[in-house]
Amino acid sequence: MTTTTTTPPRPRPAIGRRAADAERAPRDTPQGVPVEGGEPVTLPTTRGMVRGVAATFAQPRPLAREAVRLGRDALRILRGTDEIAPSPKDARFADPAWSLNPGYRRLVQSYLATTGALDRLVEDFAAGGADWREVEQVRFLFNALTSAMAPTNTLLGNPAALKRAFDTAGRSLVRGARNALSDLVHNGGMPSQVDRSAFTVGEDLGVTPGAVVYRDEIVELIQYTPSTPRVRTRPLVIVPPPIGRFYFLDLRPGRSLVEYAVSRGLQVFMISWRNPTKAQSEWDLDTYSGGVLSAVDAACEVTGSPDVTTLGLCAGGQVMTTALNHLAAQGDERVAAAGYAVTLLDFASRAPLGAFSGPRLLDVARRNSTRQGVITARQMGSVFTWMRPDDLVFNYLVRQWLMGEDPPAFDILAWNADGTNLPAKLHEQFLEIFSANALVRPGALTVLGTPVHLSRITVPTFVTGALTDHLTPWHGCYRTTQLLSGPSTFVLSSSGHIQSLVNPPGNPKARYWTGGEPGPDAHAWRAAAEEHTGSWWEPWSEWAIERSGDEVPAPETLGSAVHPPLEPAPGSYVRDRVPART
Repeated sequence: MTTTTTTPPRPRPAIGRRAADAERAPRDTPQGVPVEGGEPVTLPTTRGMVRGVAATFAQPRPLAREAVRLGRDALRILRGTDEIAPSPKDARFADPAWSLNPGYRRLVQSYLATTGALDRLVEDFAAGGADWREVEQVRFLFNALTSAMAPTNTLLGNPAALKRAFDTAGRSLVRGARNALSDLVHNGGMPSQVDRSAFTVGEDLGVTPGAVVYRDEIVELIQYTPSTPRVRTRPLVIVPPPIGRFYFLDLRPGRSLVEYAVSRGLQVFMISWRNPTKAQSEWDLDTYSGGVLSAVDAACEVTGSPDVTTLGLCAGGQVMTTALNHLAAQGDERVAAAGYAVTLLDFASRAPLGAFSGPRLLDVARRNSTRQGVITARQMGSVFTWMRPDDLVFNYLVRQWLMGEDPPAFDILAWNADGTNLPAKLHEQFLEIFSANALVRPGALTVLGTPVHLSRITVPTFVTGALTDHLTPWHGCYRTTQLLSGPSTFVLSSSGHIQSLVNPPGNPKARYWTGGEPGPDAHAWRAAAEEHTGSWWEPWSEWAIERSGDEVPAPETLGSAVHPPLEPAPGSYVRDRVPART
């Protein structure tokens, strides 16, 4: 499913007579969903997509209006009297040549006029009552096309790249050609986002002290070393998504949710999922939900606590929910409270991911993963990359290929490039949750032999969403407070999907909002909410501490007689090592 120091996000070009009038709402940044490019993505060119594109251009009045407008703009651009200008926040056109050089100024104005016309046609298509998923498919395609059309993606159309070539006597062009050739051979023809060699898991990333105290075929459970003299009696079990490695929650000192939670006196346990291969293609929600329960049991045994609190993140929150549902149906109280971070349980909310919810697209995805046994990280990454082509494709193409820069060494991008597979069976179930909204339909999904009824989950919950998250929109995350039956606290974080999770306190630009008891209207809650400077980690930790029992002296050793330490954190599974004996 932080603030960081990568290149600032580039908003879509502003259009119309004044740039400010047409500037879009803030979007997620590259840090929000940093996805490494890989295999070429298959764009959603289904019948629905073709029908949507045809319908977009078959609107007589909007099409005539935009044709006339483009003609008028073209005349003004040629005369040099048009006021169209890129947004000051659009880094693609930050070079002074775009405003000072008559040729480049006309070039960018022509580009903005064209992309603006396409954007308005899509909005008219949406306003005409089209199915929102079909609209998102058209928007996805047009977004990719207009991003590719940007003049800055070519050497002659990029004055900054030309100046770099002049200043370096052509060396930047040589380095860029070398980078492009390397990406063609080693990265599926996509520009690299990160220098993968700059970080090593266990040395630079995932370094909070701890030990693996439980291992089976599916999970390793890491217990972290207390950093306070006293700890809370009830342990915290963190459930990361089964897509990606857990250490985005333990990047580096100062940027680690694990480190922060330990510093607050919580006894922290982390699930580390094994990276499945084709041999594990049948692993499903039963498998992963069972892994959560095994981790809970181990944490209880190690600490001597009868129960735990949990924190599920992204898809890990969905897996956690199926385990909570099973426990609730059995009258089992092993989980006393549960936190959710950027997790969607209800997929009825409109979101850009709707571009991939067409039945034919889902059938293709299901057949591909079934045939291969897994869906690879590279395949998943391609989809998300092309949802944000300006930031996640052409930004790196310009920097590495045209400017001759080396890929950056940045921790969250290094984590993202270290992807994992998804078993075919689990992928199929996730598609069902996505397309049929199966989690919220009572009895539509059965996990661990228990039909899923979200309303039977009555434990207290802490739910957070991220304001500019385009993968799990915050108002969709908010819906969790209404789907479960226990008392719920909602906190809204600034920024995007992953950026909101890697979000240590102390950043003066970070924001979060708190409010009263969540009601049915998410936007009404936000209107009455109070804004704070800082990270949602702070109110979440206070919430967790209140539900984690009394303070006791911190244990002097990790593990127990039943679950002794097997190896130091971050363990073997995160490195794709499978010990001979588990």
